[in-house]
Amino acid sequence: MIKSFKLSADDIAPIAVGYGRCIATDQITVEGKKVGYMYREAPSNEMDNGWRFFSGYETQEYMDKPGNHSIYDLNTIANYDPDIIPFIELPIGTECERGDDGILYVITE
Repeated sequence: MIKSFKLSADDIAPIAVGYGRCIATDQITVEGKKVGYMYREAPSNEMDNGWRFFSGYETQEYMDKPGNHSIYDLNTIANYDPDIIPFIELPIGTECERGDDGILYVITE
């Protein structure tokens, strides 16, 4: 399946380099929605940083389709939504959610 990403490779700036890889849904990278929910779990390998990013509008049916989410360098997702940058060094077990005011908050650490 060929995806048409909201940002081109030329749009990606080095704003959060060296943090490894993460998982994000197409609602962020293809549809261009902001990160509405993110959590950090134990990494699955040495390149994984454990972060998982969602718009918050994904259904279980959507998530059950592997083609709807992919592995990205965290810098890429930071370019889609720079609001995540202050949170990326928080520990495993951290959960963040975007409030009604549009701001990301830590909801569990």
